[in-house]
Amino acid sequence: MSSTQFRVFLLFSLGYFVSYVFRGVNLGFAPLITHDMGLSAADLGLLTSLYFLGFAGAQIPAGVLLDHFGPRRVTAALLVFSAAGVWVFGAAHSVGMMMLGRLLIGIGVSACLGAAFKALAQHFEVSRLPFVNGLVMAVGGLGGVAVGSPLTWVLSFAGWRVVCVGLGVMTIAVALAIWTMAPEQRETHHQSDLVSQFKGTWHILRSAAFWKIASFSVVTQGVFYAMQSLWVGAWLRDVMNLAPAAAAALVSILGVAMMAGCVGFGAAARSLERRGVSLYAFCGIGMALFVVTQILIMLRVPLPAGLLWAAYGIFGGTGILSYAVLARHFPPHLIGRSNTTLTLILFLLIFGFQIGVGAVLSLWPARSGHYPPIAHLTAWGVLLALQVLSAIWYVLPSRALARPSPVRAECQS
Repeated sequence: MSSTQFRVFLLFSLGYFVSYVFRGVNLGFAPLITHDMGLSAADLGLLTSLYFLGFAGAQIPAGVLLDHFGPRRVTAALLVFSAAGVWVFGAAHSVGMMMLGRLLIGIGVSACLGAAFKALAQHFEVSRLPFVNGLVMAVGGLGGVAVGSPLTWVLSFAGWRVVCVGLGVMTIAVALAIWTMAPEQRETHHQSDLVSQFKGTWHILRSAAFWKIASFSVVTQGVFYAMQSLWVGAWLRDVMNLAPAAAAALVSILGVAMMAGCVGFGAAARSLERRGVSLYAFCGIGMALFVVTQILIMLRVPLPAGLLWAAYGIFGGTGILSYAVLARHFPPHLIGRSNTTLTLILFLLIFGFQIGVGAVLSLWPARSGHYPPIAHLTAWGVLLALQVLSAIWYVLPSRALARPSPVRAECQS
């Protein structure tokens, strides 16, 4: 890895780390803001999920901007919105203002993942993308670790509003680092006007291959992130009867395991491809193991909790390999839009899943802030059924992946 490649990797990984912290910070904040604001499970689910709604709503314009202006300028500029959002959230004394803050945070970090993948695709060979994409996910996964035990420790002596101030300062610092130190990469493809670029996004959405690649991935990742960023904590407290410190420790284990899984699966994918195993198939195997892990957790099999939740983290991030599959199917000048289109669908599902779980839990009365195990099992059972259906679609034979991308063909004509 050259010095320029390392700089690209480090800076955009930091951007994704910030995104990941904001994604899961309400996991630690939840008991405090629920007490302060008197929120129900449905209210908490809606408030937290607005991050994902803002993130999803910004994906298509963010993809166009990434392909038009480049990842450095777009990422740094948007991160300022996240800093403003977390300061609004921390200063709010009404649910409405907190919702506005979460929405702004989601919009502000909307380009972090797509920008990282775009920048990596500009500076690394395609064959190395599964591995370096996995490394970026691993660094971002540190954010999942940070919202476990470390955040619980900080909240033991600092209020959640003070933490919000610190998060805003951190975000501005990362934005300045990306703006001043990230290299620019000129596109060899001629950049058309913005209207034409939006048409490119529409062609991606019409691609049968895109939906085939995305199907299983967006559902499994949607469940993974919806649970990890909010409802895992409630499951550990309500179903497993764990104390807050023990639950936070498992959340951190999950985050570390996800980091290891991203790096390990990224490295293994490159090695297996050399042996004739397709990335599409390997990605599907990892996601299938994630579904099996969820079944084991729901059945409460007599295995160590740390082992089960580590497996949840390891296999939960395997769907990220689908971004590398897209990079093989679509031309380089459409990578930003193909990545952000996939992320759009993913985050819409996370938004829906978080609200849906909260709505299902609210069907049962809470006792001292806890919901009965049957409520959690019902909600997760619905999510499991959706994953099984998407897995069936993923493995069904299709000619779409065997044909040249219609977007590629159209753009080259």
